[in-house]
Amino acid sequence: MLDKYITPVIKPLLTPVVAIFDKRGITADTLTVTGFLIGLLAVPLLAFELWYLALGAIIINRIFDGLDGALARYSKQSSSAGGFLDITLDFLFYAAIPLGFILANPAQNAIAGAILLATFIGTGSSFLAFAIAAEKFKLDKPQFKYKSFYYLNGLTEGTETIALFIAFCIWPQHFAIMAYVFAFACAITIVTRIYGGYVTLKQQESITDE
Repeated sequence: MLDKYITPVIKPLLTPVVAIFDKRGITADTLTVTGFLIGLLAVPLLAFELWYLALGAIIINRIFDGLDGALARYSKQSSSAGGFLDITLDFLFYAAIPLGFILANPAQNAIAGAILLATFIGTGSSFLAFAIAAEKFKLDKPQFKYKSFYYLNGLTEGTETIALFIAFCIWPQHFAIMAYVFAFACAITIVTRIYGGYVTLKQQESITDE
């Protein structure tokens, strides 16, 4: 929901940094993989209840996630392969963070974490499934024209998810209640994406058949 407002603010701030990376021959895919590996460090850190170290790994991961796309566009090397790598590792990272909290306290966090992960699967699958169909019909990307594929809006997007992860690390004792609330918001996103995506694609099919 907030991505379309946050992204235009952040993009100009990244340009000086990616210019340095470009001069040094660092590729966007290198940043993608490096950021992912740093993000995965959060899992054992969370499992051992090192909340603020885990938060640092999460923040660094998100910084790299912003830099890789910016570098690809700056160097004019945006590609479907890079977009595929980026979104795949993003979703793996998103799933790994709740897992870290489950490992930290299975008795308190397991059920809430499992429900949250289930809704993550719903938001992710509806997002990617529509992107495939959108590519088939060559749908315009009104808010994220620079992305490798169509970004379907929702109540819970990247900005909201990262805000949740930060809150998890600051108030880990409240993981369960926050996970339940966010899972409910994800459920709303799933329903609206399925309905909106279905209606949009039916309209496109009708236009094609005319």
